[in-house]
Amino acid sequence: MPSTVKDKTVKSVAKRKRSENGEPIKKRKKLEAGEEKEDLAAQIQKLESQINESKKHYNNIATLIEYAEKQDEDPKTAIAAAEALCRVFVRLLASGSLVKKKDASEKDATVAKWLRDRLTDHHKALVAMFKSTKLATRALVLAMALLKAEAPYLEGKDEAVFPWPLFNAIISALLTSPVEEVRDEFCDKFIDEYDDLRFYAFEGIKDFLTERQSVDQELQNTVFDFLLKMEHVPESSEDLEDFYIEQPSKKKHPLRSLSQHKKRAQEAWLALFNLGLSKEQRKKVLDVMASSIAPWFIKPELLMDFLTDCYNTGGSISLLALSGVFYLIQERNLDYPSFYQKLYSLLDTDILHSKYRSRFFRLLDTFLGSSHLPAVLVASFIKRLARLALNAPPSAIVVIVPWFYNLFKKHPLTTFMMHRVPRTKEEKDLIETEGVLDPFLPDEQDPMETHAIDSCLWEIVQLQSHYHPNVATIAKIISEQFTKQFYNLEDFLDHSYGSLIDAEMLKEVKKAPVIEFMIPKHIFTKADAGTEQTDSPLVSLWDFGSS
Repeated sequence: MPSTVKDKTVKSVAKRKRSENGEPIKKRKKLEAGEEKEDLAAQIQKLESQINESKKHYNNIATLIEYAEKQDEDPKTAIAAAEALCRVFVRLLASGSLVKKKDASEKDATVAKWLRDRLTDHHKALVAMFKSTKLATRALVLAMALLKAEAPYLEGKDEAVFPWPLFNAIISALLTSPVEEVRDEFCDKFIDEYDDLRFYAFEGIKDFLTERQSVDQELQNTVFDFLLKMEHVPESSEDLEDFYIEQPSKKKHPLRSLSQHKKRAQEAWLALFNLGLSKEQRKKVLDVMASSIAPWFIKPELLMDFLTDCYNTGGSISLLALSGVFYLIQERNLDYPSFYQKLYSLLDTDILHSKYRSRFFRLLDTFLGSSHLPAVLVASFIKRLARLALNAPPSAIVVIVPWFYNLFKKHPLTTFMMHRVPRTKEEKDLIETEGVLDPFLPDEQDPMETHAIDSCLWEIVQLQSHYHPNVATIAKIISEQFTKQFYNLEDFLDHSYGSLIDAEMLKEVKKAPVIEFMIPKHIFTKADAGTEQTDSPLVSLWDFGSS
């Protein structure tokens, strides 16, 4: 056979074999692709083992960092490399390899510096994972484990030093992360448990906000929600005993001082306020001011301008600011001369329809509870609310009337408003001939000048004929003897249309009402002739054109 023919035959046979065996070859390629990740995992493990065996393999650290930085391309490999790096650096930190010793050679000093630079690169790779939904939680655990390992060894001192650069990077990454779960995890497992982490977290938030010239509203909301989660205020310095890092030996260390903790918290909140808050953000802040924000301030009077501005704004903002202003009055003796005048101005047509109505009545009950208040002042509030009750929803009226009852018991001088009887014959003749003019001045802004004490609560008499039976019943308590000591307002504050309807529908009927039990056969037409049925009243009143 000629050589040329022989070569063509061999090539055709080889080509045919490749085509016939195409599927097995394709399967083998797939297996190789599937084994690639296993090879990477084995390679990461091998690189880690080599680093632990000898210093000559320290360059493997740079390779592992490259793997850890590929979080978008291969998340599993990235987190595996990050875990390997954490184990490597924990061992190196414990052995003192990252500390430049006094008697160390130039080569060892260079190696220590190189390792510290690689540790910084590892920090950046870890916090970058906070943006990934899949990796954020695991990256946080690794970062906090590394933080704990760095404290006693990184600076080479006898006492642990808090690793501020890493922690500051963690705080910044948490605040800019789109993953809400990682912030919840951090607060639940670290901030709520350890006093030192909360201390430095406040400081980190302050630095985060002050370093930025502008912060968008979304980021402001994130910082606000993050700060709110740190709401557990220690009662004394003795309560500061849970530390993530080793406790400082100095007794006068800032970490052991409650005032220093509050100072950091105060600075963080003020940094947020200085950015300027939108109306919705103000509502959020004011909603928790007295419970979660003001207790952190060592100088709550710094909130005075903010709260008084909000209190003077009007509307729902004023209602929310009320609790904060009262906190300053109660805790810091804030002098607000026109407080009751401003409080009186909040009683407008919207107050009884507001979703903050229950909160307002709780505070109003506190503000007017003192027996030292002038009866003229209290009478103005009673009269103003009685007038507003005429157009109020039933769920608001059932709160107002028991509140009146309690005020009458606390301030007996105002009971003259319940039923004012003309004393002289001239007064009776004047009422019979000309009627009576209510002396109350509804447009007067000063509650001391409304003449409400000279008026009477005729509005309550009108409410006793209210269409809602519950309202009519409860309004009658003002006309009856005051045998009950006080009403518990909490029993009435959370009523709504739904709860009132449910109460009426579930009420046990003791006596069945009288109803028409015979169903008429004809309503719009005349009764059939030759029967005992009578025509419907409608037939006799209207002509429907029937012949």
